[in-house]
Amino acid sequence: MIAIGGGKTIDITKATAHKLKLPIIVVPTIALTDTPCSALSVIYTNEGIVDRYLFLPSNPNCVLVDTTIISKAPSRFLVSGMGDVLTTWLEARSCQLKYADNFAGAKGSMTAYALAELCFETLLEYGEIAKISNEAKVVTPAFEKVVEANTLLSGLGFESGGIASCHAIHNGLTALEATHSYYHGEKVSIGVIASLFLTDKPTDFINEIYSFCEAIGLPTTLAQVGLGSPTDEDLMKVAEKACAKGETIYNKLVPITPESVMAAIKATDAYEKSRK
Repeated sequence: MIAIGGGKTIDITKATAHKLKLPIIVVPTIALTDTPCSALSVIYTNEGIVDRYLFLPSNPNCVLVDTTIISKAPSRFLVSGMGDVLTTWLEARSCQLKYADNFAGAKGSMTAYALAELCFETLLEYGEIAKISNEAKVVTPAFEKVVEANTLLSGLGFESGGIASCHAIHNGLTALEATHSYYHGEKVSIGVIASLFLTDKPTDFINEIYSFCEAIGLPTTLAQVGLGSPTDEDLMKVAEKACAKGETIYNKLVPITPESVMAAIKATDAYEKSRK
């Protein structure tokens, strides 16, 4: 089977190839997620809520990435991909400190953590130039680097390093229908920032992440993912889903409760408004 397209197309084809016991070639046409290289499909309900992860026995047989094709896609896809990749090192580092398992059910290797950190460094160094290149529909070295980070480096980093609160909060956000028209990486971006408050990161580091997100256009407020005036009841639904049994949010060293997650999400929104 050959998957040509974005994340949902690739995930569906990977799952189908697994069911039919066929090899698979993946040809991403956008750099929206790190799914092309992973042995994982995310399964959603018909309502658009994250249901479960389908773990596959092997990674794709071949992944072909043509950056000329990807450069012609709207830059929103690339930016959303960077939102997804922004989590790779933050979550892998949490798993490393917690001695949490990666997606293979083992502890991460030095290589995994190094690749995850390289993702983070690549985005901060080249992300803004890559976006500008994409808007001009041209391939530059910065664009090449970010596409590689969005697909290969992050795919290797998250599988081999593990994930934690950023993706769990994303999963929680899918409980609210208003977020369903936003891309995975855009909602994950809120998870990234909320995780900074949840885990008591230094103010300078929080400001660095906010500044990067603002520079490339990643969401930093709830309104930017469809939640203009969420009630506490709405946000508690998000927090409770993020804290569901077996969720990756528990790969953090800090105590986790729905109340602490809800507080972090509200702090995310309030802090950005204070910055503006």
